[in-house]
Amino acid sequence: MRENAQFILTILGASGDLTSRKLIPALFNLYDTGLLEIENFLILGVSRTKYTDEEFRKIVVRENKHIKNESDNKKIEQFLKRVYYQPIDTKSQSDYKYLKIKLDNLSNQYKFPENFLFYLSTPPSMFEIIASGLSGQGLNRENNNTFKRLIIEKPFGYDLKTSIELNNKIHESFKEDQVYRIDHYLGKETVQNLLATRFSNSIFEPLWNRNFIHHIEITAAESIGVENRGGYYESSGALRDMVQNHLFNLLAMVAMEPPINMTAKAIRDESIKVFQSIRPFSKKDIKKNIVRGQYTESKVRGDYMNGYRSEKGVSDQSKTETYIAMKLFIDNWRWAEIPFYIRTGKRLPTRVTEIVIHFKSIPQFLYGDREKEIDKDNVLVFRIQPDEGILLKFGIKVPGSGNEIKSVNMDFHYHDHSDFYIPEAYERLLLDAIQGDASLYPRSDAVEQAWSIVDPILKEWKLNKKIPVYGYPSGTWGPEQAIDLIDGKGIDWRYPCKNLTDDGIYCEL
Repeated sequence: MRENAQFILTILGASGDLTSRKLIPALFNLYDTGLLEIENFLILGVSRTKYTDEEFRKIVVRENKHIKNESDNKKIEQFLKRVYYQPIDTKSQSDYKYLKIKLDNLSNQYKFPENFLFYLSTPPSMFEIIASGLSGQGLNRENNNTFKRLIIEKPFGYDLKTSIELNNKIHESFKEDQVYRIDHYLGKETVQNLLATRFSNSIFEPLWNRNFIHHIEITAAESIGVENRGGYYESSGALRDMVQNHLFNLLAMVAMEPPINMTAKAIRDESIKVFQSIRPFSKKDIKKNIVRGQYTESKVRGDYMNGYRSEKGVSDQSKTETYIAMKLFIDNWRWAEIPFYIRTGKRLPTRVTEIVIHFKSIPQFLYGDREKEIDKDNVLVFRIQPDEGILLKFGIKVPGSGNEIKSVNMDFHYHDHSDFYIPEAYERLLLDAIQGDASLYPRSDAVEQAWSIVDPILKEWKLNKKIPVYGYPSGTWGPEQAIDLIDGKGIDWRYPCKNLTDDGIYCEL
């Protein structure tokens, strides 16, 4: 890790759930594990709620059940002294002068350089307003010795048009290299290890192409429904909420060419080439290669689960997809005609995110025949969550006489290695932003290119009411029609989880 400069991290929208649930615990853990020195940072919460410094400290730190190592009161008290608060109306441009005064006072009090990070834990409608308010007070200006960085949460626009407009508006106040668009999926340790596995091992990269790989799956399953977010989800859906950002960013990590080095520019230059190479979806492709679904009521392990249309804030005639599966192609030298399968959904059997590399079959089956050995092909699995790890599946001969082959697993689990600390996604990404490493932050051109792939799908769904939304019972793996997307006789999606008891599901790597 690089040495950290002294900085002040300002969280706008600090009274919200994200601050107490993710941001403050991540910052505390960075301090607790020694990745942030106590004398190098200050945290300033900002929102409209009229808290004092002490009231804010009590709410987001002392009473925070997500804070790690609560028994170490001394460390918590030391951390508390670095936390401050400033109430302003973030919609009022004139109120940002109070934020400027507070930052100036803190910088002078602690003799800090004016290194400021602004985390926008706010609705997307506030991004432009806040960026303008900050720049109006000169809080966007850098020099050779200081930095100013703006960190924003998804969604980065609602479609291609709004994403371009949002980027243009933000760029009026902050330069692109000052903007950090956070995608917490990219902060997962296994996602980063995907690049390390590919580019630091001579046994994998030579096989990472159309000559040896049959197809690739990317799955992000959630066991929960939309919870209390029905109103938001009605205007979003799985395609906007998960595919355009999280899953496309994972796809870029899987499919990108080796960067010339591990700098942010080199990595992001290769990532956008993947998006530029994705074959556009024609109207025919949208009908044939995309399946959307919506969870229906069901009894799951003895508990009744609502259907999506019964959720609060959801129309009883809703066609919003809570599940989507798609087949896509990357038209370049490495991946020509190799299918990539993406699926994500709510109210599936369990929470699991993984990338699965399916290698081609051997050319001649000396042990058995193809029909019987369909499940013996080599598979490489990157489990992103939970139980982070990597698995390689290959065949060995069953001991004894005969030529029977059995699939066995060679696996690596992060939880087996207690000798090193594994940061949570927000910890890693916040530390990267603090250190000025934008490698895992999507660039504006990549965001817009991803939207350009999704836009035709959204428009066709809106225009063509005959495209079905299939129902699937809560607790299942989605509509059966998704199986038909997979090319090859007898080939199905990978189902990583097994029912072991009536009380729950065990998800094995």
